[in-house]
Amino acid sequence: MPEFARPMHDTWLLAGARTPWVDYCGALAAVSPTDLGIHAARAAIERSGLPASAIGASVVASMAHADFDAYVLPRHVGLYAGLDIAAPAIGVQRICGSGFEVLRQAADQIALGYADAVLAVGTESMSRNPICAYTHRSGFKLGAPVEFKDFLWEALDDPAARVSMIQTAENLARQYGIRREAVDAYAARSFDRALHAQSQGWLAAEIAPVTAQRFGREGYHDRALRLPRKVEALAQDTHPKPSPAAVLAGLRTVYEGGVQTAGNSAALVDGAAAMVVGNGEVMRQSGRAPLARLAGASAAGVPPEIMGIGPVPAIRQLLTAYGLTMADIALVEINEAQGAQVLACAQALALDENRLNVNGGSIALGHPLAATGLRLTLTAALELQRRNERYAVVSACVGGGQGMALLIENPDYCKA
Repeated sequence: MPEFARPMHDTWLLAGARTPWVDYCGALAAVSPTDLGIHAARAAIERSGLPASAIGASVVASMAHADFDAYVLPRHVGLYAGLDIAAPAIGVQRICGSGFEVLRQAADQIALGYADAVLAVGTESMSRNPICAYTHRSGFKLGAPVEFKDFLWEALDDPAARVSMIQTAENLARQYGIRREAVDAYAARSFDRALHAQSQGWLAAEIAPVTAQRFGREGYHDRALRLPRKVEALAQDTHPKPSPAAVLAGLRTVYEGGVQTAGNSAALVDGAAAMVVGNGEVMRQSGRAPLARLAGASAAGVPPEIMGIGPVPAIRQLLTAYGLTMADIALVEINEAQGAQVLACAQALALDENRLNVNGGSIALGHPLAATGLRLTLTAALELQRRNERYAVVSACVGGGQGMALLIENPDYCKA
């Protein structure tokens, strides 16, 4: 079977922006993911130097149907971000890899000549995941079970392997000999690194602060992004907090005898992120330095019961397609779905952990599913520039047994 990986040419990440990641049931809990996506998209377009009318399409991801207009979420994000009425939109999903998938599909549209520039957006309200039922369309029969369930909780189970996402990490912990102490130590480091990046203003460079606002489009009804009373603006991620290993060690594991806890797994947060992707001609027309060159993309399948190891084959086949080795990669981002899962990937890849998730990850910052891949890419692109390094790989495991990875290159090393 051929590997699902290929290098890309003359594809540029022109600019990106995101909302703060805000804790589950916090100040963004009442906000539609459509409006979060519009906010991030408008900020990314403004930073790109391109007029919105120059963007030929939008590719948008959102996992949860977190509002009644979810069917038209991809279209409305592009519409209210200011794209031309003729610019089409598509919604995609690769679960936790969706933020990478929107970039891959944007690049494909550009390479195939559909557009010269494409808007890529991931937006997620974890707080607004529905409590739902799929079996009552014909009514409620007397005495029959009422089958309303928490979608967010039920979605964590994989019925093929009959495991939860946490159990897949526990399987990797046993396979790779990873102990609870190591997982807590890794999580503590994620918090420390995120707090340091926050204090240095590095995360602020990614964020477009959120305020109450209206989104208008001539000829159509306005949309509104409303914040709670007494909240004037949200300008930084809310989940990072001092979390030493000794404190994390006091938390109860999800499964008896396991290694994963609420403190060393990805936090639930709400947020959105966006990037403008363009070819070299558009990049030069913008008059601004790009974030990075998008150099390649890959996806791979793995057994569902160890889905967390997915980044390993995805990264390996991506590097092979591009003729690189891990020694060529200055920075690696592996989404922190669970601490044991990241440690298993690091062990399998023989990663120097000084290059891994250097500004913290989803354990500390949170994981709004469809938006995380864009955040990881934006973080890595800015960090490559700060460090004057060339290549970064960004990756994530994907529920159901997949992994996805992108290769990005610092524009200072690229020939336009």
